[in-house]
Amino acid sequence: MTTVRLRFFEPGLAPRRTKLEVPGWGGEPQPRRDGAHEQPWHCMPFIEGAQYGIELFYPYDNELRVGRRDGVVTLESDWGPDPCTGINWPPFRPFGEGYYTHQLLLDMAVDEPMAVRVEPHPRYYTSGADDVPLAVPALLRTQWWPMISFVVFKAPPEGGTHVFRRGEPFIQLTVVPAEPDLDLQPMAPEEAEARELRSRRIHASRETLGQETRWTSSTDTVFDGTYRNLLRAARGKPV
Repeated sequence: MTTVRLRFFEPGLAPRRTKLEVPGWGGEPQPRRDGAHEQPWHCMPFIEGAQYGIELFYPYDNELRVGRRDGVVTLESDWGPDPCTGINWPPFRPFGEGYYTHQLLLDMAVDEPMAVRVEPHPRYYTSGADDVPLAVPALLRTQWWPMISFVVFKAPPEGGTHVFRRGEPFIQLTVVPAEPDLDLQPMAPEEAEARELRSRRIHASRETLGQETRWTSSTDTVFDGTYRNLLRAARGKPV
């Protein structure tokens, strides 16, 4: 287990392990059955991927609307007077061309060999309104960098609007190895053959593996629980 130590000044940030909200950005509570409309939470790889990090919530009472007009990034909100706390006010400002920043004031400490990666919150990928802030990926080596002082967001395209609302998650942070120590090599023939054989066996057994979980959505997309059932079996849980 990796311990993440936190220090922050805005209680409303409320960092926590990312939770899939249903109903909410994770979809509606529609059952997996014929005629239902497919939902993000129906997909087990998405569920696991979406809940892999730590989510932060927009902590301010005023709504912030970010747009792009005639190529210029616009930040529209009623921030009120400077609270004179020593932080930049307002805490959002344009950055270069097509981007803007947020003074986050969050300190996350993880021990080597890990680091903290900034990512878009997974609700960015499920919003039909395309109004979710788009965080720019970044890797922070917290062993010697004691403050996440700001994060960068990409502004929406011309005419679009990204919205920050109090209590809505707007960014996700994940803990990853600081060095991507990867060695890409062709798969050995023996391993390739074994994996091909396994994939064919899964395909041939799909009717059995997905038994009683096959359904067709309202868009005529066919789903079954093959992956979900195999995952439960790999975890030692009842299928």
